[in-house]
Amino acid sequence: MSNILCFYTVYFTMNSTLEYLKNQQLIWHATQAKETTGLDSSGFVELDKQLGGGLPEQGLVDIQSPVGIGELRLLLPYFKQRQERGLLVFIAPPMPLNSEMLAEFGLALENILIIQANNEQERLWSAEQCLKSACCQSVLMWHKVMQVHHIRRLQLAAEKGGALQIILRPHQSSSIGLPVSLGLKLAAQPLGIEVHITKRKGAWPGKPFTVNMAAHWPQLTLAKTTNNIVHFPHAHVS
Repeated sequence: MSNILCFYTVYFTMNSTLEYLKNQQLIWHATQAKETTGLDSSGFVELDKQLGGGLPEQGLVDIQSPVGIGELRLLLPYFKQRQERGLLVFIAPPMPLNSEMLAEFGLALENILIIQANNEQERLWSAEQCLKSACCQSVLMWHKVMQVHHIRRLQLAAEKGGALQIILRPHQSSSIGLPVSLGLKLAAQPLGIEVHITKRKGAWPGKPFTVNMAAHWPQLTLAKTTNNIVHFPHAHVS
């Protein structure tokens, strides 16, 4: 009898906890996910094919990547075609951005805003204000740890302003599923970047694939060679 009572106590406790979380909108249901309003080409054929057309026009994209493997260059073609819609905002970049590179690629520097926040709270506040202002087309923020309530606030702000929030953060071995529009993991490859789609609305996660960046930046990719053998000169024997 005590076992049965214990079972029902646990059952109703779990149900009440889940009900509370649902009422607080802290549980995301994949079956209730709304389809993305639209897609914009990423500028890379391989990535567009895997994403079913491109990156979302608005919402949240979570990208886990090491710093300095070309993660920003992967996003530049996408930013370029959207620059007429509003400001492109960079929040807390880990290193100074190369304005010459941005201009050479065709981005209008007068439409770029860089915000150097002092702490995580200021980063999140800045991103939220930019998103809901309706003046920014894309907000790229470098941030280490994201939680569900952070994502929900940014998601609401992105919906209000019709903007896209991209979060760049380090790889995490164990992270909870965040209610984002798209989740990617990046890794360096000789010919570009390996991309693993970890989350995508309306589709299952896929296998990792390589995005060849040689078309945009051939000087940054390593050409394939037949071998790496260096022949020593033959010694002269008298």
